[in-house]
Amino acid sequence: MYELNQIVRLKKPHPCGGKDWEIVRVGEDIKLRCLTCGRFVNLTRDELKKQARPAGNAEEKKANEESGKKV
Repeated sequence: MYELNQIVRLKKPHPCGGKDWEIVRVGEDIKLRCLTCGRFVNLTRDELKKQARPAGNAEEKKANEESGKKV
């Protein structure tokens, strides 16, 4: 269900204001990196399942940032 480098949006924003997260490790728990400030958090699969929402166009936004395009 969750794959490496997938972008997810959580219900609650991070203290920096970001809601979009990148999955950087998948195992017994899932490690996420905030796309706004770069901080990491670990969530269990159950916690992520409860908090995650579809990210919409966040994947396109990240791809555009990597290629240097402005949205």
